[in-house]
Formats: sequence, C-alpha cells, structure tokens
Amino acid sequence: MIVNDKKVAFHTLGCKLNFSETSTISRDLVEKGYQQVTFSEAADVYVINTCSVTHNADKECKYWVKQALKLNPEAFTVIVGCYAQLKPNEIAEIHGVDLVLGATEKFKISDYLNDLTKNDLGEVHSCEIDEADFYVGSYSIGDRTRAFLKVQDGCDYKCTYCTIPLARGISRSDSLENVLNNARKIVEEGAKEIVLTGVNIGDYGKGEFGNKRHDHTFLDLIKELDEVEGIDRFRISSIEPNLLKTETIEFVAHAKRFVPHFHIPLQSGSNEILAKMKRRYRKELYAERISKIKQLIPDCCIGVDVITGFPGETDAHFLETYEFLNSLPISYLHVFTYSERDNTEAAEMEGAVDYAVRKKRSKMLRVLSAKKRRAFYESQLGKVKEVLFEGNFKEGYITGYTENYVKVKSLWNPELVNTRAKIELKEIGEDSWVRFTEVENPVFNISN
Repeated sequence: MIVNDKKVAFHTLGCKLNFSETSTISRDLVEKGYQQVTFSEAADVYVINTCSVTHNADKECKYWVKQALKLNPEAFTVIVGCYAQLKPNEIAEIHGVDLVLGATEKFKISDYLNDLTKNDLGEVHSCEIDEADFYVGSYSIGDRTRAFLKVQDGCDYKCTYCTIPLARGISRSDSLENVLNNARKIVEEGAKEIVLTGVNIGDYGKGEFGNKRHDHTFLDLIKELDEVEGIDRFRISSIEPNLLKTETIEFVAHAKRFVPHFHIPLQSGSNEILAKMKRRYRKELYAERISKIKQLIPDCCIGVDVITGFPGETDAHFLETYEFLNSLPISYLHVFTYSERDNTEAAEMEGAVDYAVRKKRSKMLRVLSAKKRRAFYESQLGKVKEVLFEGNFKEGYITGYTENYVKVKSLWNPELVNTRAKIELKEIGEDSWVRFTEVENPVFNISN
C-alpha cells in the first residue's frame, strides 16, 4: 500500500446504489494510502457523490461543497454521481469545485488526484453515456449491521420522467460469481443483513458477460445468494412489478435468508397516466402482484413508490390513484412530487400541474402512508418476530427492524448491537415504533 499523509472524506446523496459505490471508491483510495475521515472533519480531499432524482440536486451539491470549504478552504473537492454525469459543466462553475467525474471516470478517481492544487474552474472528465457500457461491482458497509450490495446498473426502460438512463447508461449486470464473492466479503466484515441494490435489479442477468442476453435471471441470483453462509438476512430493495415474477414471490415465501419485504414502484394508479409515463404494466397487473404476495406471505411488508402531479394528472386521475392505493394491502408509501427534468419527454408535455396542487396531493398521500403503516403495524401486534438491532444511539435508545420491516426500539445497550432477538410485538409507540417484550434473547431481560 502506498502511504501518504492525505485525508479524504465522503458524502453521499441519493439511493442505496450510490452508497455502495461511494464505499467502493473509498476503499480504493484507502488502499492508495489515503486516510479516510468523516465529512465533519478537516480533509485534503472531499468527494461528494450526487443524485439527479430530485429537482434540487444543484442546491444540495452547492451546500455540501460549501460545508467542505468551511472545514478546509484549501480542500480539493470532487463531484461524482448522476448529477455529475448529467450537468458536468454546470457543476464545474460552482465556487470551490475542482474536479467533476462522469459515469465511467468516478471509479478511477485516484488517477486524477496527483495534483491537489485548487482550480479557478472545475476540471471536467466526462463521457458520452453510451460509453458507460461496462460494469463495476460495489458494496458498502454502512455499519456493522446492514450492507448494500450492487448487483446491476443502468436501465433500458424509457420512462418519460426519468433521467437515470441518461446518467447511468444501459442495463448491465455483475457476474453471478462476483456477486457471490462480494456477499462473502461482506460476511467477513461482520454484517448480518445485505440489501440488494441496482437501478433495475429485476433485469439482473442482462449484460452479465458483455452481451444483451440474460445468462442468469434474478431468480437464479437470489437462489444462489440464499445459500451464502454467515448472512442472516437478504432484503430486496426495489423491483419493477412486471419483473417481479410469481416464481420469485414463491421462492421468497420459503427462503432461508430472504425476508418478507418487497418495495414495488407503482408511480400512478391510473392506466392513462401509466401509459403517458411509458411504464411497462397496467394497474391490474400491479394489483395481481400484491394479491399474490399477500396470499403466499400474509405478514409481508410492501412499500410503494408513487409520483404526484405528473403532466396531465387531473383531479380524477389523482383520486383514482388514491382510491387504488387505499384499496391495496400495502404497508407504506414513498411519495415523490413530480419535477421537470431536462432532456425528458415529460418535461415537454402539455398539462403541467400547478406546483401547489402537486404538493397538496403529495401531502394527502403521505397521510395515507401513515395510516397504511399504522394498520400494518397493528396487524403484527401479538406476533412473535425476530429483530436485528442496529448500532445507532438515538436519545438513549437502540433501534432495530423485524424481518418484515417493523421498527422497534429498546433502551440503549451496546451488547445488543448487531444481534438478533425473538420478540413479541406489543403496542405502537407515539413516534411510530413498536414496543415489545423479549421472548428469547440471552443479552437482555427487560420489558420495553
């Protein structure tokens, strides 16, 4: 290992996939001799991994650059990630930015850090997104409990509101062998849970060996991972409803390590709006998937993504979405207020929804989400589940999640970190967590 006296700090915006890639980049720099410190400490190099999903990506980027320069005005700041690929020249003009790396260059960051002299204008090394046709495996260890494992990148879908294909390129997958090897490396780090991440993980297998055919399927992947020794849990992050096959649901229902938790994007409960979005399913298929999950896995937690205020969404369309979601046995919603993104079809569509109306609709769905979550939690009371405690100390408590994603907390006890316990869920607390009593755990003997 090359040894130097330079310190590097990282900050990640956006999704679990970004976190896995930041972790991989950080390991590379540590191997090159850099000392990694937290973003709240003075460092010689600050790396900010950006997101492009929300409309305020530019504001977030500027804020974190400013925070870095407060800690060290002479620090060398590097911007990577989706926003860096989409708007490199715009980012280069932000005061304090020294280097902007695109989709392919971000994994070669050490090649660009030979000279850490501050630049008057950020230096850009970006590529045409068509050149992002190779795969770089990644995984992150955020804490001792949970790790994010990247299995797929890019997307071949053409949803009219989405910039991700422009930021990440075509759909391509890690080899099955490398995914399994990375999972075993995570085991060595001591994590108990692995979350599978990617842009469109249900498309896993496409581009696995540099071709467009599927050498393996997502079902092949999870079957192999379910046999990895040393991991207690695998959790599937987000999977498209048209790619969530019945066979996958059936396998998860009886898997050894895959937990009963799905996150399935819907985006709209109106077929007319789904067509305008160029989504690859109708709401009837979505309802079938939810029904099949609940038939085979009654206690399964189901999360849903939904967008409000898409161009042309009338009050009737929104009410159709609201009533559809209300009718489904789902557990919570991730609500996104539509925002126009450059170089997307939707940005040019007629029928823009007033921003105040978009926000009002989002608020209504967030209230519905709270009701759905409470109803799901209430359905779990009196049942015995297994909690995995995390390492976060919050106001004197330790928190954890059951296999089906019910949040619980207990009085802080460092011996509980990264341990499992059989518990009985008793009642819902004021801040939407569930009180419990222990059923089987050698570490603690208190009621909560």
